[in-house]
Amino acid sequence: MSELGDTASVWCGRPGHAPVFAHRAEIAHYAASLMKLPLLAAAYRAGALDLTERVPVHAEFASAHSGRFSLDRADDNDEQPWELLGDTATLGWLCERMIVASSNLATNLVLERIGIPAVARECPPGMRVRRGIGDATASAAGISNTVTAASVATLLARFAADRELLAVLDAAQYRDCIPAALPPGTKVGNKSGWVDRLLHDAAIIRPADAPPYVLVICTSGLEEGTALELIHEVTATTWSLRAEEPHADH
Repeated sequence: MSELGDTASVWCGRPGHAPVFAHRAEIAHYAASLMKLPLLAAAYRAGALDLTERVPVHAEFASAHSGRFSLDRADDNDEQPWELLGDTATLGWLCERMIVASSNLATNLVLERIGIPAVARECPPGMRVRRGIGDATASAAGISNTVTAASVATLLARFAADRELLAVLDAAQYRDCIPAALPPGTKVGNKSGWVDRLLHDAAIIRPADAPPYVLVICTSGLEEGTALELIHEVTATTWSLRAEEPHADH
């Protein structure tokens, strides 16, 4: 897949092992919604938090740099948390909306409750979560969330071994990237991330005829249609590698 050039990063292999295929997997990309994965891991860490705890729902947050900022309802992907403004929601429900519907409001509420230090402990090398979504002041100051394809694959190895975490990924509503390019009926849990000229997807794929494998594809600098076409092509190509043995453990 040499035609990938410098616009994409790919990591494909079995959870916890060396990749069967990798391309620029250590190159950093803006995380977009892939930053929600370590938040979920932090919230679900055994004994750390009570997922039945009720969290106040609000749309104004402390900036990671200075002052405060407010999320814009029109820019979010999920109406359900916004309908609870001024009320409360359980931490577990907010975690689910954060992944399943990619809710930005739920994400910032979860991050506020957990705290950046706890999230940072879940981030493998190459992954950084330093601010919430919509924190323009922090962004302007160079405070950003970044991932590499390899770091996301490392984190997904934990998800693959955890039935609860995997169930959340399985319920994801945005299935236009990796899942759309797999044979119908293939079991797959995924999390996508997108902003202007950036499209990522990370998935745990469970073929009926091979062991589960992780596929992470990050693209930067491409128009959405071109990026989606590339993700579909890579997914279809890596599907043919699904039965290959990994070369070595990490």
